[in-house]
Amino acid sequence: MRIQRKELFRNKMHALGQVMLLLMMALLPLALTAQNVKMTRAEYVEMYKEIAVREMIDFSIPASITLAQGIIESGSGNSRLAREGNNHFGIKCHVGWEGKSMLLDDDAANECFRVYANAEESYKDHSFFLSQRSRYAFLFELPITDYKGWAHGLKKAGYATNPKYAGMLIKIIEELELYKYDLLDKDALARQKRPDEIPSADQRKYEAFGVGKNNRKVLTNNERKFIFARKGDDFYKIAADFNIYNYQVWKYNDLTKNDKIKEGDMVYLQRKKSKATTPYHYVKQGETMRTISQLYGIRLNKLYRKNRMEPGTEPRTGQMLWLQDKKPRK
Repeated sequence: MRIQRKELFRNKMHALGQVMLLLMMALLPLALTAQNVKMTRAEYVEMYKEIAVREMIDFSIPASITLAQGIIESGSGNSRLAREGNNHFGIKCHVGWEGKSMLLDDDAANECFRVYANAEESYKDHSFFLSQRSRYAFLFELPITDYKGWAHGLKKAGYATNPKYAGMLIKIIEELELYKYDLLDKDALARQKRPDEIPSADQRKYEAFGVGKNNRKVLTNNERKFIFARKGDDFYKIAADFNIYNYQVWKYNDLTKNDKIKEGDMVYLQRKKSKATTPYHYVKQGETMRTISQLYGIRLNKLYRKNRMEPGTEPRTGQMLWLQDKKPRK
């Protein structure tokens, strides 16, 4: 009886193995087909055109140039560097790079290339790369619509070693009509909501922490407790309600004792953190460094330091602020 059971078990396992083998053989062609599907140039443009236009708004680099460079450098997003490293512009590690990297053969064997969390980070780094290196400075004196000037200028500045690089950029721009993205109204584009844009404080949903004295609802943001100020609130009233000192209220919120609290203001009951949970923020009209620091629960002095800005200065509308890491030097 025991032998029969063992034989029956072996037969079942053999049959299961056969079924699995047949299933794998059936799925293998589909997997190979999926691996061989490549993004076309048109599909690449459709996927990344909005990012390119946003970078044009923030850094005055023609969107047509950015897209054409991405197509060339990443093989329309199909290169190993783009697929595995989200690096669409072939930017190498260079001195000072502390992020992730991968080694690939390029001009030499095992060259170090930067690796990004997503494609948008690659586009942002490309903008920083061009805007913060002196050899590209003359390009920013050209009109935003002069894609030919930019193409020849990039080759002249040594962006690529291929002697036909400028012509390749121009050909792609004209064949795909990428120049039309350079003609878009900047003001209208600036008003468009970015996908990573953070809504204003009164629109956000925060995690409830509990209820304090006088039925005050306590919330958390960036792991720090805060309340929304009521009509008539001041430092003394809030301090009394939460059993903390007056000076702590204005200090935690980057204010002075002479400042006033308005109804609806975010008022932190703990010291804010040194960095946010989000890596970047695009400045909207009317925002200040302090309102942004409140929005993300990050200390104001830390926000200035991360962005290498002088205390008291304010960012321009559309500017990208760094909220976690320190902004790279020029």
